[in-house]
Amino acid sequence: MIMEEKGEGRSQNLPVQSSVAPLFFLLGRWRGEGEGFFPTIRSFRYGEEIEFTHSGKPVIAYKQRTWRVDTGEPMHSESGYWRLKPDGSVEVVVAQSSGIVEVQKGTYDAEKKTINLKSELIGNASKVKEITRVFEAADCRLSYVVQMATALNSLQPHLKAVLSKL
Repeated sequence: MIMEEKGEGRSQNLPVQSSVAPLFFLLGRWRGEGEGFFPTIRSFRYGEEIEFTHSGKPVIAYKQRTWRVDTGEPMHSESGYWRLKPDGSVEVVVAQSSGIVEVQKGTYDAEKKTINLKSELIGNASKVKEITRVFEAADCRLSYVVQMATALNSLQPHLKAVLSKL
């Protein structure tokens, strides 16, 4: 499979590793808005951009950044790698700008374009105990819900967003 990568005046064809082909639908830039909430914080809205890229290696690189909708001020960012495992699962490693590092494992359905992730390890987070992420893609839109558990609160929704493919 060949993927055309465009950007900053360049266009090149890169072979898509068959090991990441089931998540081909993620590749590209996505932009939209989301909402954040949790019992211990004030609710907020944010703008967001996510980029999934592929360099020809058996991983998908991931970059995310958010900003305040009203001012454009930067908020949160994270980056990492998505890797499909031979057993049919997906493994995601993410480093957040807050210093938290996550290793998540889960399942995907390439036909339905859904991904379900659950934290296996959360490093450098004294309060965060568990994180789940559910992604769904349809009609050039990518939506997700992030749930979080802390030392004081059970697993519950924390973030949700809908992004459009650019």
